[in-house]
Amino acid sequence: MFKLFDLITIDIKQIILPIIYIVIGIIVYGFTRKIINKAIKVDKTSLKTHQKQRAQTLKILVLNIIKYVIVIIVILAILATFNINVRSIVAGLGITTAIIGLAFQDLAKDLIAGFSIITENQYEVGDTIEIDGFVGEVVFLGLKTTQIRDYKGATKIIANHNMDKLINYSLHNSLAVVDVMVDYQHNPEDIEKILNDLGKDLEGSIPDVTGKLEVWGIDDFGEAGMKYRMVMETKPTKNFSVERLLRKKIKERFEEKNIKIPYDQIEVHNGK
Repeated sequence: MFKLFDLITIDIKQIILPIIYIVIGIIVYGFTRKIINKAIKVDKTSLKTHQKQRAQTLKILVLNIIKYVIVIIVILAILATFNINVRSIVAGLGITTAIIGLAFQDLAKDLIAGFSIITENQYEVGDTIEIDGFVGEVVFLGLKTTQIRDYKGATKIIANHNMDKLINYSLHNSLAVVDVMVDYQHNPEDIEKILNDLGKDLEGSIPDVTGKLEVWGIDDFGEAGMKYRMVMETKPTKNFSVERLLRKKIKERFEEKNIKIPYDQIEVHNGK
């Protein structure tokens, strides 16, 4: 009778204790999650979009790591209630980890590289980058892969451990560079004055510009005319739109001042 009572007691412990361990794990994860949410605030209005994306990614990463640790601890505690030798399991994890590491070494490289990209702020969602000649905007940044979309809509998916040689165009301001050909018959001083006056007129009217129009002067001599170069500092990756607008404004101003822009011509002689 006593043995039967002991058996029933042991069975009850093996039922109740796993439930208790699971509940404790859920409580600990919930409490930790609240702390992480307060420590890494994503909903701050002062944060920029890319900063919110980075904070959100870091928060998800930390919470996933904590969740997996809690799950492993709870599983080991439950196994211990069934008199399973947990120490031997823990000791065997070293060999198992080595085998898994060899089988999934590329995945491990991706995860490590993804963590480094996020923590070192190499690039973020919304940045314009170039990798292996492919230029586009980062539309997704995960721990395993990065997705880049070019202006045509094509999306390239690259494993993070292959993102070692890239160019980030969004880290610093860009430079809009515009070259324009002018006929040799015009006085260089007059041309430079017209371009400088245009720069003054455009101040504050062009969006995404961080500097004034600089006229660098004659940059080269061509067969049909002189090439003048102008530059203007812009926000990252906004140089292309500014260049298009500048060409339009230069063309309009040259037409007002009767400045000829040379172009290739073909002369046809009717031989007799």
